[in-house]
Amino acid sequence: MEEVPAGLEREILARVRDVADYPTPGVLFKDITPLLADGPAFAAVVEAIAAPHREQGAQVDLVVGIEARGFIFAAPVAVALGVGFVPVRKVGKLPFSTVAATYELEYGTAEVEMHVDGIRPGQRVLLVDDVLATGGTAAAAAGLVKQLGGVIAGVTVLMELSFLAGRQRLEAAELRALVRI
Repeated sequence: MEEVPAGLEREILARVRDVADYPTPGVLFKDITPLLADGPAFAAVVEAIAAPHREQGAQVDLVVGIEARGFIFAAPVAVALGVGFVPVRKVGKLPFSTVAATYELEYGTAEVEMHVDGIRPGQRVLLVDDVLATGGTAAAAAGLVKQLGGVIAGVTVLMELSFLAGRQRLEAAELRALVRI
């Protein structure tokens, strides 16, 4: 997989703001909305996520995005790669039959689900999210992909909070972070 383009990490960090005590006291929230408001920076991030999966042997069949901010990156990455997009959502948000997984966050527990027909056995899936913190959300989403017979081709996040060791929860999946803090 190719490296993050030179200067992109600096652009991302300059456009992500820290919000203290959100959503709960003691959490330092990474607000990506300034990055999203900058069209060229947003486009550069989408391209940096998509580019390595155009390489021979790195192809993906689907991009899975995790609610909610993972959708923002995953959908345009799917378009850039010419493949479908499958959402992983909070419980109760999908209208069809689902599979679900419960996981722990750095500030509580949650549950996510995916449509039972979202992934066919053997499909190669790129899992995309905004921030990898403790890894619970990404691990739960990866578990749903595998439960439906999909193969994790890679996991890409905008930002990894490496001090929370979330990478360790993703087993053997190839994890790529555009920024590591």
